[in-house]
Amino acid sequence: MVPGEENQLVPKEDVFWRCRQSIFDEMKKKFSQIENAAEEPRVLCIIQDTTNSKTVNERITLNLPASTPLRKLFEDVASKVGYINGTFDLVWGNGISATDMAPLDHTSEKSLLDTNFEAGKKNFLHLTDKDGEQPQIVSEDTSAADDTVPDRFIGPLPREGSVGSTSDYVSQSYSYSSILNKSETGYVGLVNQAMTCYLNSLLQTLFMTPEFRNALYKWEFEESEEDPVTSIPYQLQRLFVLLQTSKKRAIETTDVTRSFGWDSSEAWQQHDVQELCRVMFDALEQKWKQTEQADLINELYQGKLKDYVRCLECGYEGWRIDTYLDIPLVIRPYGSSQAFASVEEALHAFIQPEILDGPNQYFCERCKKKCDARKGLRFLHFPYLLTLQLKRFDFDYTTMHRIKLNDRMTFPEELDMSTFIDVEDENSLVYELFSVMVHSGSAAGGHYYACIKSFSDEQWYSFNDQHVSRITQEDIKKTHGGSSGSRGYYSSAFASSTNAYMLIYRLKDPSRNAKFLEVNDYPEHIKSLVQKEKELEEQEKRQREIERNTCKIKLFCMHPVKQVMMENKLEVHKDKTLKEAVQIAYKMMDLEEVIPLDCCRLVKYDEFHDYLERSYEGEEDTPMGLLLGGVKSTYMFDLLLETRKPDQVFQSYKPGEVMVKVHVVDIKTESVAPPVSVRAYLNQTVTEFKQLISKTIQLPAETMRIVLERCYNDLRLLNVPSKTLKAEGFFRSNKVFVESSESLDRQMAFTDSHLWKLLDRHANTIRLFVLLPEQSPGSHSKRTVYQKAGGDSGHVDDACERVKGPLGGLKSVEAILEESTEKLKSLSLQQQQDGDNGDSSKSTETSDFENIESPLNERDSSGSVDNRELEQQIQTSDPENFQSEERSDSDVNNDRSTSSVDSDILSSSHSSDTLCNADNAPVPLANGLDSHSITSSRRSKANEGKKETWDTAEEDSGTDSEYDESGKSRGETQYMYFKAESYAADEGSGEGHKWLMVHVDKRITLAAFKQHLEPFVGVLSSHFKVFRVYASNQEFESVRLNETLSSFSDDNKITIRLGRALKKGEYRVKVYQLLVNEQEPCRFLLDAVFAKGMTVRQSKEELLPQLREQCGLELSIERFRLRKKTWKNPGTVFLDYHVYEEDINISSNWEVFLEVLDGVEKMKSMSQLAVLSRRWRPAEMRLDPFQEVVLESSSVDELRERLCEISGIPLEDIEFAKGRGTFPCDISVLEIHQDLDWNPKVSTLNVWPLYICDDGAVIFYRDKTEELMELTEEQRNELMKKESSRLQKTGHRVTYSPRKEKALKIYLDGAPNKDLTQD
Repeated sequence: MVPGEENQLVPKEDVFWRCRQSIFDEMKKKFSQIENAAEEPRVLCIIQDTTNSKTVNERITLNLPASTPLRKLFEDVASKVGYINGTFDLVWGNGISATDMAPLDHTSEKSLLDTNFEAGKKNFLHLTDKDGEQPQIVSEDTSAADDTVPDRFIGPLPREGSVGSTSDYVSQSYSYSSILNKSETGYVGLVNQAMTCYLNSLLQTLFMTPEFRNALYKWEFEESEEDPVTSIPYQLQRLFVLLQTSKKRAIETTDVTRSFGWDSSEAWQQHDVQELCRVMFDALEQKWKQTEQADLINELYQGKLKDYVRCLECGYEGWRIDTYLDIPLVIRPYGSSQAFASVEEALHAFIQPEILDGPNQYFCERCKKKCDARKGLRFLHFPYLLTLQLKRFDFDYTTMHRIKLNDRMTFPEELDMSTFIDVEDENSLVYELFSVMVHSGSAAGGHYYACIKSFSDEQWYSFNDQHVSRITQEDIKKTHGGSSGSRGYYSSAFASSTNAYMLIYRLKDPSRNAKFLEVNDYPEHIKSLVQKEKELEEQEKRQREIERNTCKIKLFCMHPVKQVMMENKLEVHKDKTLKEAVQIAYKMMDLEEVIPLDCCRLVKYDEFHDYLERSYEGEEDTPMGLLLGGVKSTYMFDLLLETRKPDQVFQSYKPGEVMVKVHVVDIKTESVAPPVSVRAYLNQTVTEFKQLISKTIQLPAETMRIVLERCYNDLRLLNVPSKTLKAEGFFRSNKVFVESSESLDRQMAFTDSHLWKLLDRHANTIRLFVLLPEQSPGSHSKRTVYQKAGGDSGHVDDACERVKGPLGGLKSVEAILEESTEKLKSLSLQQQQDGDNGDSSKSTETSDFENIESPLNERDSSGSVDNRELEQQIQTSDPENFQSEERSDSDVNNDRSTSSVDSDILSSSHSSDTLCNADNAPVPLANGLDSHSITSSRRSKANEGKKETWDTAEEDSGTDSEYDESGKSRGETQYMYFKAESYAADEGSGEGHKWLMVHVDKRITLAAFKQHLEPFVGVLSSHFKVFRVYASNQEFESVRLNETLSSFSDDNKITIRLGRALKKGEYRVKVYQLLVNEQEPCRFLLDAVFAKGMTVRQSKEELLPQLREQCGLELSIERFRLRKKTWKNPGTVFLDYHVYEEDINISSNWEVFLEVLDGVEKMKSMSQLAVLSRRWRPAEMRLDPFQEVVLESSSVDELRERLCEISGIPLEDIEFAKGRGTFPCDISVLEIHQDLDWNPKVSTLNVWPLYICDDGAVIFYRDKTEELMELTEEQRNELMKKESSRLQKTGHRVTYSPRKEKALKIYLDGAPNKDLTQD
């Protein structure tokens, strides 16, 4: 029993059950709360931090219950981003009014629903500065004192896209807020322009040096005496003022580098920080001449030492006094594998004397002889600011590369220099460390940053470009270098690559140690400068705010007159209304003189699908920020400035609709009408869609056939009435073809129907522009050529047989061809008489060409329609029908062939439909194709299961035969649409040139295409070539006759050139003359044709008359040779008995050198080697002309003997070197004596480093006893200018030396001098 209420005893069992019940009740209550919370609507908040350029693309997402107080939202955001709550504002990202742009109250207890947040939707918020001040970071002081916390970041940040980073200096606690650390430290970082980290490190060190900063502030800039842009001290003043007063996290250094005279390319050059220090100090001394700061650098940084030599016999000592700005300390002594352990050790080694003995003895002035001596350095004076350079970069003579020594070298925080000076000094020489410039990386490149101690609070900071953070003494110790374990000789290779490179100490002297000037103590000119920079920064901040609230979106507009789609970028403030945005777009597209403003409007547009998503009726006064969904870096849609005619009304576009372009097809006239735009819904059925189209285009829905073109050549008949448009594959933008007639064609299977054939041809027809040769008979104003698949193959109507001549008589195609070929004199085939010109019943058995009609000369007694197009039926099954008056089958087999491999094989591109005309007249099917002209299709049936195949190139050569084995033209095996008419080209195409506009099925082969062009060119297809013209006006010959025109697209240009096409096994070859001793050693001569199986001698015989007629070269066959050409380099000499394709590989567009010989050909065998030698005369500083040397073997001794014979130099005095680069291997005479690898230690020419295995190598040689001419400085400069000019004219580099680092230089006048003598 236990005491109960009112002191009554209660059984223990009752107590147990009561407790159990109370627990159950509490759990029930908790579960109820959870259930209620689960049922409560939630608010999705997406917060964008706009206070920093690095975080502007970051998003913080919070999913909170709708009842959450606004105060709790601020707390959660502060916790997420690491800011102190109350130091930032939250504003609506999709606000539409000034009220919405006001910051939210961070103390409000109102729920999110009560403060206009929408449940179940995205609520966009912007995190902004509060009252112009940047947010404060949550302090890390508590964690800094805890040794167990992971190391804070002090090293180089991982670059974007980098694979890794230095593990020693990447903090594990690095978070989203760690880059927002200006408020934490109070210091401002410097932006790295590209590779200017070395500059940033030095500038931050100088800024944190009180004596230097104060002295710089006392200097006053006189604008009347110097341009502020080029004044280095003034730009440093501005930079220091910004570093001290700016509210930014990092500032740019471009103004400082511009004052150095550097351009943007210098930002990509990494230099040594110690080198920069010296160069900058020199520049400042020059700028500060005759001012109070003239001796500032020397007062702060300059020390003195004695360089002495003491004779060990007589005690005489010779010496001189030197000054220094820094002390270079060796990390590892030369030849030693052990590095110095500390800076103190390295300093002792620096002043340790060496003994000069043996061959290094010193000539004593007193003893008048060479004696043993002691040589060394003694410090006489240490500067106020002591700079120590740790020489971590060395040269490895084993690998012949620069290396970095990562050995450990310690340095103390306080350094007593009294032990290193001989002069007694009562003053203390204790220095305190305040700057460590660290290098991370290798000798090939890396990253600099600085660890600097502030004299204001004795706290160490890491200045790493934009990032400034607190660090500890332990972090400084990490920069000593080395590895944790001992690895013996290879310790440096495994050590950390991040270590100290420059140390700066300050003398501890209370009488001299300065503090930074307070604001009140600034000189007046600095106070003015501070005010000026503050105003500029405020102005920049306002501009950034405008930019941050500006919507930038792509804008399109179809020009109402030019009918060209224009593109621009619309930039409009989010508070501007739609009406104001229309005015801005109207002016941007230059429509003021074209169309009234009230005829324009902006609509939502999808350019990729060419889809109008929605219009904005009644929303003219809505801000653009709301319409576009806020300010975003990119939008998933575009805007279209839509225009209308004054008498038209804008159509309403509603969201959820799909756009359908409807083309009406007329089976009888075989025409396709312009597209009519219809908007439908995806949930509509095909029946409902037919009714919608019926209302729009006034066609009966009962007999309507609708064909959807889902993608190229994918035609789908919509024949299931109950199916929805979505199920049929409709998307945002669609194209359909509609036909409504009661013809029997409706009853056929779709793929067998005439409608399918019509649409198939419509999809595959392209428009090409063909430039004919000057002498071509060209065209009558319009010519149309047809081939039809069905019908009688024997004859055609009389009207289809004739072409009206210039005088009204009738001429056949054969007559036109006969006359044109006689004029051109390009054919030697037997001419046959045409017969009576008035005969109108000539059979098509005599021609393989379609008839041509000239509407200019048309005199039709039957009153037929103008521009009537003729059809012709050609029988293809009987080879006899392929006979022509101008060629026989044997002629065809000899003449019809093509040239080498087509050099332009591009991906297939498909034609597009033309847009509608204003008058709704029948329009071209594919960019200009007459809608009445379609006659037949390539495919008779699609459901026969036969796949379309393309012929492939023959493998045995680079050419394709235009005829198969039976002599039948491949182009005739299938019928394709072809229609040509004259075209007025733009001005500048040249007089005498004629253009054709050709509409052709792109599935036609090149062979058939050339056949169709024969009447217009006036010669057989075997006697002209087809060149494709690209955008850059480059022309490439198309030669694969069995390939289709599928790689061509609408409006491509083609040039026709007269000339015999190649036969099978023939190759077109470009012949160049090799002129080894001319300034331009390669000169084009002519185009020739070489055949497979032809010998070199036979090709030379064929070249002789061409060389005489075209180039004026009178040569005998023994006086020239042919040799391989690789770019501009001469190669293998071809011997007369060599056979092409057997001994010599030949290909399309092959190039060959023709070389005129001075005497009899010396090359008789392939075992011989022909090299080009050139003598270098160092005493005269000139090169002799080239001379050919023919060797029987690859022996170096034989080469020396031949050079001895032609030069007269004694055999033992000959030195030679192989030329570098492209023939003629030009090199400056100022460099050839040292830069080439003279006298290589090899016995044969075909081994490294020569690798001379083929003819044409260039060999320079010289007499080793000949001394190099001594030049005065004036002579050298003059010769350098001449050589530079000579080598630039020949297109060769001035030097072949390895790439050298660009020297660091600061230009005092603000720009580099253009010195031609400098490389």
